Amino acid sequence: MTDFIFLLIKGVLWVAVGVGMVPFLIYFERKWAGFFQSRVGPTYAGPWGSLQSFGDMAKLLSKEDVVPERADKAVFKLAPYILFVPGFLVMALIPFGPLNVDIFGHKVDLVIANFDAGAIMFMALGSIAVYGIVFAGWASNNHWSLLGGLRCGANMVSYEIAMGLALVGIFLMADSVNFSQIVDGQAGNFWNWYFIPQIVAFVIFFISSIAELNRDPFNVAEAEQELVAGHMTEYSGMRWGLFMFGEYVNMVVMSAVIATLFFGGWRAPFTALDFIPGFIWLIGKVLFFIFLYMWIRWTLPRYRYNQLMDIGWKIFLPLAIANLAVTAVIVSVVQR
Repeated sequence: MTDFIFLLIKGVLWVAVGVGMVPFLIYFERKWAGFFQSRVGPTYAGPWGSLQSFGDMAKLLSKEDVVPERADKAVFKLAPYILFVPGFLVMALIPFGPLNVDIFGHKVDLVIANFDAGAIMFMALGSIAVYGIVFAGWASNNHWSLLGGLRCGANMVSYEIAMGLALVGIFLMADSVNFSQIVDGQAGNFWNWYFIPQIVAFVIFFISSIAELNRDPFNVAEAEQELVAGHMTEYSGMRWGLFMFGEYVNMVVMSAVIATLFFGGWRAPFTALDFIPGFIWLIGKVLFFIFLYMWIRWTLPRYRYNQLMDIGWKIFLPLAIANLAVTAVIVSVVQR
């Protein structure tokens, strides 16, 4: 019974942190967008416009939920949930501290689910999340929405292969696909983190993650200049809000995965700083990568669809295969 209580507490707290960050991330992105474009961003709702996101949420909740007459209503209503639910499941796999920690005399793992194949599960759930956009585009019975959904499907195929191959180098070095064991393989100071020997894999994974999150400069599924709003064209009210909510939840989750796989997860950059709780380090790394996502979105122009495909198939895929081959040779030599 005690184990179940601790599991419930961990799940509620970790999900609350991920969800609670979303309104503030939307606010900060608006502020950063204003800074990058010589504007001020939100200013009126609350101090420095800090309550603007909550006002928008109230507005979306009060709007009418319009479902097109010719839409596939069941799939149309289900699609927004498919987008963000896998993100919550991935959050359960991310360790935010060591295993077997003594809390009030009980041994507790600071991870919700210490799954042996956590990294593989992350890739599988990430593939499912994309279907939320694909289903939304198909079920809307709208030409622009369908094109957005098809683009998203092609995007998924183009970049998830390179992402998966980039991660195999990490698996070889850690000799595991368990998130906690991968973090343990990066124990020590920051030069033991995997982003240094796997810098090529990190660049491939990070840029591919931008495409997977459908954020500029790889936002071809929405592409307002071409497709009105892409897969979200026929959505309104809170269903539209769920798509935006899912985008930010997935951005938090992707940042946590990058921090875990390449930057030591909850570990401090120097062992002398281990007195600071690991949860603080993990949140700090997540916020850093979220800032990078925002910085890139508001400074780079969007690629054309054919450019997106060229980068995925002609650059990242061969580069990921070459990185995997070099890593496999080096690991085999070192193990001898």
